[in-house]
Amino acid sequence: MAPPMWLLAELTYRCPLHCVFCSNPVDYATRREELSTEEWVDVLRQGRKLGAAQLGFSGGEPLLRDDLEELVAEGRRLGYYTNLITSGIGLTEARLRRLTEAGLDHIQLSFQDSTREMNDFLSSTRTFELKSRVAALIKQFDYPMVLNVVLHRYNLDHVARIIEMALAMGVEYLELANTQYYGWGLVNRAQLMPTQEQLRKAEAVVNEYRERIGNRLRILFVVPDYFESRPKACMNGWGAVFLGVSADGAALPCHAARSIPGMQFPDVRKESLRDIWYDSAAFNRFRGDSWMKEPCRTCDDRHKDFGGCRCQALALTGDAENADPVCGKSSHHGELKQIVVHAHRAQEEGELKPLVFRSDSNSRALSQPLTQPTPDRS
Repeated sequence: MAPPMWLLAELTYRCPLHCVFCSNPVDYATRREELSTEEWVDVLRQGRKLGAAQLGFSGGEPLLRDDLEELVAEGRRLGYYTNLITSGIGLTEARLRRLTEAGLDHIQLSFQDSTREMNDFLSSTRTFELKSRVAALIKQFDYPMVLNVVLHRYNLDHVARIIEMALAMGVEYLELANTQYYGWGLVNRAQLMPTQEQLRKAEAVVNEYRERIGNRLRILFVVPDYFESRPKACMNGWGAVFLGVSADGAALPCHAARSIPGMQFPDVRKESLRDIWYDSAAFNRFRGDSWMKEPCRTCDDRHKDFGGCRCQALALTGDAENADPVCGKSSHHGELKQIVVHAHRAQEEGELKPLVFRSDSNSRALSQPLTQPTPDRS
């Protein structure tokens, strides 16, 4: 078994934004505990000793941690390639200078849209102008400019404007990541679901720009799983490449693993990363193919796509061991297509519920049993 290549440190679930597609757990408000600086340093050292080469700092918003510079410096000292995944809120010139001096290698900045109105609506903040200033700062400090925009029904038609914004900013890499339905994205799935026509037109626009601008801007366009007939090799396999550590110390084989009920994820304060990676029940649960049911068990692609996403299989079929319903061979594939149809019908008939924004009050409400009052949807 190979060691992990990528260690993701989810430093905090706190965030100044309230994005409707956030991949953080919907019950994050019940998980306020965060690892201390010393505990994170220990995690970084163990991860490097284990063999991890790339270190990501994410959240929530990692800039809310006052010790971020110290952790970046430790990552550089240990020999990681360090990556800050940020909304940009809180990234001042003085702080970026300190992060640069600490040895930060890479910054990925997120926008919600190319217009102030939609950017600020989707995050329920007034941050578009601030993000634009942060983008200029990143260029000023000579970082490779990497921009991430999550796509969905509300902004897919703006892809050309998003690309033009990226070109004007001097972006080198643009990730147009269509919403994958986990966390808050799953809560708002029907509201965010695009149409096949929107996707077709957006992809055509992307391909047209690729031909026209060449390597001036490299564009990654990720189609949402619900519109595919073959599953992605989620995380390149469960417990194969990725090791995530959540703000409260849980070690995770993928970002959304906590959504699978009945699984106990090891605590980095109680077990070593080596024991967690090689020996824990959670990380071994979906390795290999012995756990697979049909049609995965005898599928020729089982060692290529690993049965798809376990969390998506759970969300859509109620059983994490089932084939990912994205796969056309899954007996649940038709049900997946019906979800898309029903979402479009609700959109056309004006029957969609209001968007549920990421907030502490909504998080606490969504963590309660279904008999509790529904969350505030303001």
